Amino acid sequence: MNEIARRWRVLAGGAAAGVAAVVGFAGATASAEPVFPQPPLPIPATVTQTVTVAPDAGATAPQALGQPAVTPGTPALAGISTPTDPAPPPVTIAPAASGTLADFFKAKGVGLEPQNSRDFKALNIVLPMPKGWSQVPDPNVPDAFAVIADRAGGNGLYSTNAQVVVYKLIGDFDPKEAISHGFIDSQQLPAWRATDGSLADFGGMPSSVIEGTYRDNSMTLNTSRRHVIATVGPDKYLVSLSVTTSVDQVVAAADATDAIVNGFKVSAPTSPTPAPSPAAPGLPQSQSQSPSQSPSQLGALGAQAAQPVVPQLLGQPG
Repeated sequence: MNEIARRWRVLAGGAAAGVAAVVGFAGATASAEPVFPQPPLPIPATVTQTVTVAPDAGATAPQALGQPAVTPGTPALAGISTPTDPAPPPVTIAPAASGTLADFFKAKGVGLEPQNSRDFKALNIVLPMPKGWSQVPDPNVPDAFAVIADRAGGNGLYSTNAQVVVYKLIGDFDPKEAISHGFIDSQQLPAWRATDGSLADFGGMPSSVIEGTYRDNSMTLNTSRRHVIATVGPDKYLVSLSVTTSVDQVVAAADATDAIVNGFKVSAPTSPTPAPSPAAPGLPQSQSQSPSQSPSQLGALGAQAAQPVVPQLLGQPG
C-alpha cells in the first residue's frame, strides 16, 4: 500500500516537472524574439528657389518655367506667336433720328448756294441719259441743276424722271455727321415705306442712299434718292440725285432707271475717269447691254431689253 502511494507521488512529481519545463521553454522562446522599430514615413523634400528681382522687374512680363525668355527688342523664336494689337473697327455712321440735311445745315449756320450746270467746273458729275429721255426744264424742282425725263414712255399721268441738285456749302461742319441726316427728307414723304438704304461712302465721299415708295396725290411713286458730300480743296458741295417713277411703270422703266442709278458718278476734276475694260478675246461684247447696267435698285420685277445709255458730263458741252 505504501509502495503504491510512493509510485503515484513519483509519477505526479515527474508530470509536474514536465509541465514546468514546457512552460519555461515556451516563455523563453517568446521573450527571445527581437522587436524591430517601424520605419518613419517619408516626408516631401522642401525645394527653395531663389528669385532675383531686377530694378525694372515691374515691367517684365511673368515667364513660365521651361520657356525661353523673350526680351523687348529680341525677335520671337520660330513657332512662338506673339500677340498683336487688333485692327481698329471700321467707322460706321448711325442714321439720325430727326432733322433733315437742310435742318442740320441751318442749325450749324452753314449756307447753301445753288449751283448752275452751265460751265460748272468744281466737280465731274456724270448723269447717264437713256434712249428716249431728254433734258427738260421743271419748275417743280427748286434750284434744279439738271432734270431729265422719259418722253417716250410713261402712263400718261406721270413721267419717269431723274433730278440733280447741287449746293455749295459755306461754313464749317462734319461731313460724316451731316450725312447721317440723309434719310430724313425721304422718311417725311407721305405714306413713306422704305425698301433699302445705306450710309456707305460713294466714291470715297460721305453719302446716303435710300429707296422706297410714297404717295403723291392719288399716285404711288417709287424713288431712289442719294446725297453726296464732296470736298474739293477748301470747298464742300452737296450733290443730290433722285430717280422717281410710278409703281405701274417700274418694270417698263427698269433698264433706264437702273442705268441712271448705277451710272451716276461724282468725282473731283483731278480724278481720272476709269476707261471701260476691253472685251475678252473671242467673246464679242453685246451692243445692246450697257456695262453699267445691273439688276434694278428700284424694285423692278422683270428684265427688259437693255436701252442704250449715253453718259452725260453735266456742266460740260456735249
